[in-house]
Amino acid sequence: MVESHRSLQHDYEVSCEELDFLAEAALGIEGVYGARMTGGGFGGCTVSMMRPAAAPLFREKIAKAYEGKFGITPRVYECKPSAGAGELAS
Repeated sequence: MVESHRSLQHDYEVSCEELDFLAEAALGIEGVYGARMTGGGFGGCTVSMMRPAAAPLFREKIAKAYEGKFGITPRVYECKPSAGAGELAS
């Protein structure tokens, strides 16, 4: 995930300061495995993978860091992976 973000940031130049900050700040939070931008870039959002137990600390620390840097309270959505698309039984 980290290498993917860095490629989008440097090779394709489709990231922005805010997304780069969120991805980098996430990596400094205990229990976070990786982070990268997603969506359209240029102000989109980031996805961070972490241990489930790390979510409350992540929410607190990432919001505080972002508010301190940009003066904006970020929205944090907790999502859980699923098995994805599949064939419906008939």
